[in-house]
Amino acid sequence: MFSAYQYDVHLPANLEQDKKYPVIFTLHGKGSNERNMYGLVAPLAEDFIIIGIRGNLPLGTGYQYYDLKSLGNPIREMFDQSVKDLESFVHYATEKYPVDPDRRYLLGFSQGAILSMTLALTMGSQLKGIVALNGYIPDFVKTEYPLRGIKGVSIFASHGEYDSVFPVRIGHETAAYLQEQTERVTFKLYPTDHGVSEENQHDLLEWIKKDANLI
Repeated sequence: MFSAYQYDVHLPANLEQDKKYPVIFTLHGKGSNERNMYGLVAPLAEDFIIIGIRGNLPLGTGYQYYDLKSLGNPIREMFDQSVKDLESFVHYATEKYPVDPDRRYLLGFSQGAILSMTLALTMGSQLKGIVALNGYIPDFVKTEYPLRGIKGVSIFASHGEYDSVFPVRIGHETAAYLQEQTERVTFKLYPTDHGVSEENQHDLLEWIKKDANLI
C-alpha cells in the first residue's frame, strides 16, 4: 500500500514492543495544514498514535483536501476521490504503525469535520469514533453514498454559536441527522465563531480519553 497524502506521525515516547495503540487521525480545515491540528490533541500523545494528514491540494500558504464550486458545495469528483483516498490512508497507516484497529478515531475541523463525518458514514464500525468540529454532511452523501450503519460509532460534534462560515443552524441540523443514526452522539455548542475554544478542546480531550477507556 502507498499513501496519497503527506503526513506527520507522533508515536508515544515510551512505545512498547508488540503493543497496539489507539490512533487519532487529524484532518485540518481549508487553507491550513496537518501541524496546526496537532496542538489540539498533543495532551494525548503519551497514549495515542497521532497522525496529521495534509490535504494534497495547495491553497495559499496551506492545503485543502478538495475544492469547492461555492461555499458548502464541494466539487463532487474531488470530494469523492478524497473520501476514497482517506479511507485507503487509514488502512495504510494501520498496517504501517502499531495501530489498534478497534480504536481508530478521526478528528476534523471544518473541511476536516465534513470528511470525518462522511468517513464515519461510509466506514461504519471500522472506526471507533470521530470528533467533528464546525462541519456538516453534504446532502449528496446522505442520499447517494453507500452508507454503513454507525450505531457502534461514537461521535463528538461541536459548533460555534456565532460561526460566520457555517451558521449554527447547520450544526443543529447535522447533530439531528447523526442522532437519527446512532445514540452515541455528544453535541455541544460553544460561544465562538468558526474556531475551537479552550473549553471545546478540554471537552473533546476528555471525551476521547473516556471513549478509549483511558479514564
